[in-house]
Amino acid sequence: MRALLRNARITPKKANLVAGMIVGKKAEEALSFLKFTPKKAAKILYKVVLSAVSNAVNNYDQKKENLVVKKAHVNKGFVLKRGIPISRGQWHPILKRNSHITVEVGVENPKS
Repeated sequence: MRALLRNARITPKKANLVAGMIVGKKAEEALSFLKFTPKKAAKILYKVVLSAVSNAVNNYDQKKENLVVKKAHVNKGFVLKRGIPISRGQWHPILKRNSHITVEVGVENPKS
C-alpha cells in the first residue's frame, strides 16, 4: 500500500529531512504532524501520505486507524540546468533539483 510522486519540485535533501520524521508514526498522527510543519516539503509529503492512506482504505479495505507509515523514500529526480552569465563569456551553473517521493503504509503489528 503505497503512493508515488514523481518529479516533485523540491530538492531531495530538503524533502528527506521531513520524510525521516514521519517514518514509524501512525498515519493520522503523521498527517497532523505534516499539516502544521512549516516546511515546503511538509505540504508535498502531506498529499503523498494522504494518497497512500486512501489507497489502503479504498483498494485493500484497511481501517485508517490501524495504518502506520512504514517507509518514506525520497530519491533524486531529473535536474534542470540553468545558469547566470558572468564576465568573459563564462557562467555560474544553477542546478534546480527534483525528487521522486515514495510513501508506504502498512497495518501496525499488535503488541503482545
